[in-house]
Amino acid sequence: MPLTDDDGLRELLSMDPVAVVGCSSTPGKAAHDIPKYLQAHGYEVIPVNPYADEILGHEAYDSLADVESEVELVDVFRPGEEVPGIVNDVVARREDRSDVRAIWLQLGITHDEALARAEDAGLLATQNRCMKVEHGRLMG
Repeated sequence: MPLTDDDGLRELLSMDPVAVVGCSSTPGKAAHDIPKYLQAHGYEVIPVNPYADEILGHEAYDSLADVESEVELVDVFRPGEEVPGIVNDVVARREDRSDVRAIWLQLGITHDEALARAEDAGLLATQNRCMKVEHGRLMG
C-alpha cells in the first residue's frame, strides 16, 4: 500500500538526494518549480531529463541509470502510462546499486500496479501527492 500517513510521508521527505525524473528546465512548470523549491530547502536535486543538458545549475542525466551519485528518493513528473517503465528503472537501480529507497509519484500521477511492484522490491512509495505541499505541511 502506498504511504499516505504523515509518519510515512515524513520518512520519504527525510530522504536525500532526490532524482527528479521529468525535471523541467521551464520556469513556471511544476516539474521545474517544485524541484527548485526542494533545492532551496536543502535537498540535493538530481535532474533526469534526456532533452536538457543542465537544470537548476546541475547536470541533467538522460536516465536514472546514468546518475553516478547516490540517490535515495526518485520523484516522478511523468505521465501515469510511463510509470511502469520508470519503476522498472528504479527497481533495476536498487538491485544494482542498493541506493534507492523510495519512489514518489507527484500530484495527478498514479499507477497502483507499478507501485505494488516497487513495494514488492522493497521500496517505499507514495502517489498522487505533491512533494512541495507535503514538505510545507509536515516539515515547514
